Amino acid sequence: MYPVHDVDAILLLALGLAAKRRPAELVEIVAAADLANGAIPPETKLSDAFSRLSAYGLISEQDGGYILSEDAQQMMASLRKKAETPERIYDLKESLADYHLEGEHQMLQVDPDQLLAAIQAYKKARSSERSWLIEKPKPVWISKKDLVRGKTLPGRRRKD
Repeated sequence: MYPVHDVDAILLLALGLAAKRRPAELVEIVAAADLANGAIPPETKLSDAFSRLSAYGLISEQDGGYILSEDAQQMMASLRKKAETPERIYDLKESLADYHLEGEHQMLQVDPDQLLAAIQAYKKARSSERSWLIEKPKPVWISKKDLVRGKTLPGRRRKD
């Protein structure tokens, strides 16, 4: 496949996360891209990536959602399990560069406006939820001495 963009690898990685059990909707793909990459790519670049990857038969539409093809799933399975995200993106880009088109596939056209709406819906849902990054109150530390205060704990009795 030529040329290979970072967004292509990020989209494959996001679809690998979002579409494990069922076809993923656009909002789920955006959330997975944010989780995997730490940032959401622009909607125009995502739209182009959908077009490129579907033309090469790596992404398909099913039941109103998007899934990875068998070849794309093999690419995802070949990634190292303990690799960090930048290494995974690099490995995916290498796999995409070595991939050769077999047959013709239907090219999906995902409108950038749909992607923009999905990005905005994701950001709205993320901002309305409780933030897990807020500092939690630290528990008060009580030393063992203060806890026991000279009282001995009852020992175990033996049963004869």
